[in-house]
Amino acid sequence: MVEAHEPESPAYRSLYRRYRPQLFAEVRGQDHTVLALRNAVKAGTVGHAYLFSGPRGTGKTSTARILAKALNCAAPDEGEPCGTCASCTAIAQGGSPDVHELDAASNNGVEAMRDLVARASLGTPGRWKVYIIDEVHMLSTAASNALLKTLEEPPGHVVFVLATTDPHKVLATIRSRTQHFEFHLLPAPLLAELLEAVRADANLTVPEGGIASAVRKGRGSARDALSVLDQVAVAGAVAQADPDVGDLVDALCERDAGAALVALARDLDAGGDPQQLANDLVEYLRQGFLAMVAPALVEGRAGTDRAKDQATRLGLAGLVRTMEVVGRTQVEMRDALEPRVLFEVALVRLAHPDADDSPAALLERLETLERRVNAPGGGQRSAVPPPSAAFGPPTSLGTATAPGSGPAVPGPAAPGSGPAAAPVPTTGEPRPERGASTQPGAALGAFRASRPAQAEAALPADRAAMPSGRPDPPVPVADPPEQTVEAASGSMPTRDDIVQAWGDTILPSLTGRAKARYRAGHFAALDGDVASFALPDPVHRDMCETCREDVEAALTAHFGTRIRIRLTVDETSTGLQRRSPARGPRAATPERDNAADHTDAQDTDIAPSEIEEVLSGDDAGTPADGVAGATPEARLLEAFPGAREVEA
Repeated sequence: MVEAHEPESPAYRSLYRRYRPQLFAEVRGQDHTVLALRNAVKAGTVGHAYLFSGPRGTGKTSTARILAKALNCAAPDEGEPCGTCASCTAIAQGGSPDVHELDAASNNGVEAMRDLVARASLGTPGRWKVYIIDEVHMLSTAASNALLKTLEEPPGHVVFVLATTDPHKVLATIRSRTQHFEFHLLPAPLLAELLEAVRADANLTVPEGGIASAVRKGRGSARDALSVLDQVAVAGAVAQADPDVGDLVDALCERDAGAALVALARDLDAGGDPQQLANDLVEYLRQGFLAMVAPALVEGRAGTDRAKDQATRLGLAGLVRTMEVVGRTQVEMRDALEPRVLFEVALVRLAHPDADDSPAALLERLETLERRVNAPGGGQRSAVPPPSAAFGPPTSLGTATAPGSGPAVPGPAAPGSGPAAAPVPTTGEPRPERGASTQPGAALGAFRASRPAQAEAALPADRAAMPSGRPDPPVPVADPPEQTVEAASGSMPTRDDIVQAWGDTILPSLTGRAKARYRAGHFAALDGDVASFALPDPVHRDMCETCREDVEAALTAHFGTRIRIRLTVDETSTGLQRRSPARGPRAATPERDNAADHTDAQDTDIAPSEIEEVLSGDDAGTPADGVAGATPEARLLEAFPGAREVEA
């Protein structure tokens, strides 16, 4: 390590001043810039203007001074200044007339820039005159414009070096006239190597963990890290121990808001700052995040194992949400009167995701549920109870089980075989008991997987006399093949059971014609085994009479007991009475034309598949109730009573 060649002074000089790079070889972490500048000096192709940008403490100004040394050195070696000649010594001491430095942060006015431009053409003892303008982005617009013309066509012996931490704020016209070099933060291993070399060269006594603390607090900046190392060396110990945020993260993992607030109070009462503590918490969580996602990035770091374990307990969604919430809190605390209160509120929200309705909180709650279900034995809490516990003892005839439907469900028993089986309810909740023999039923859909033989066995005996061209409707039943409707002895359902099963299961299973006719009505009452089915008008009632036996068979097969239907007319219904069954043309009236759109919007929807089924004749096998030669219009009007023809 080469110490700066400055005159001895009784005053103590900080490490970052004593060990500022004096040669290109001493600049660490900026190899791309150093190589380009050395080659340019060696080949004599130095540009007239350079722009050095990058974070603070990465060597921008030091590199500009080294470039000035190399341009005016009496005996350069492969583009490297000797560091011992009069010009190099004068530049290192800051008294060379060939180098002019301007701090644009404090001299950003147009007058200062005009004075600099006016003196640019004057000669100096050296071969090159170098102007170093630091924090050039702080120049006013007028000052930048004053510099612009000279920067574009400077005198032949002048080189401008502009340094900035925010190149995007520099005028684009200035950036386009310079060669732009970006300086980067130093990696942690390289920064630790630099600090160790300085400690050895300066013969410093650094306590254990001092260099690691300086590297961590330096955050890639060589100047900041050297300042921390200087502080640690003078104090003989780590000046301020980093707060242990591990206990705070443990409280968040346990969802214990009280413990989190206690840990926060302990760190703040020890002299910590809420803003700095939030920074430390984010950095700690980041280590756990990297240990979970990319372990290679944190190998060998102290405390990584604990951070990784806590990150696993939080889960990836919880970890990301915690980092985001703390990061937003950092921004809010900058302008807050009580930063501590904001920090405490953020911790409570993190400890109780149920109190946070943000998408990140909902995602974390879902991930927690998934981990519980996927854990060994975690899904048993939501498993369906065994048949012995949920449905009582099985019947003597066996059970009806659909593939993949879970536990077996008792089916209806044959006459004389024991207690009657319960009908299939339409919801997952068991229906209230209607008698001593009633057993809780299975969930909706337990008997949906049926075989054609079972459906055939569930039909009434008089269906055998129906025309062979008309197929039987698919009925969702689960009765054993040897059982018939006459043998069914299940408990009689209530009207509410019939209404719910009608809309969920029975109506969708009917044929197209029966479905189209019966969808306009509803079950009004239940008297014994006779269910009153109300229809909007006599036309509907007459049409539904032709399909009544099909519907009775479907009801009987679903509930396991004989149910008959009485078709009635609901005098209070107005839903379809607004349609006229007449098929002739209607007289056009203004009132009717103005209301046409409104009436169409109120009509009952008819699925295109139902219309296609009626037109194709697949439902009945013959057109329009077997009447040969019926037109498609007649078949549609017959299948959908009350419908009317409209012009396209």
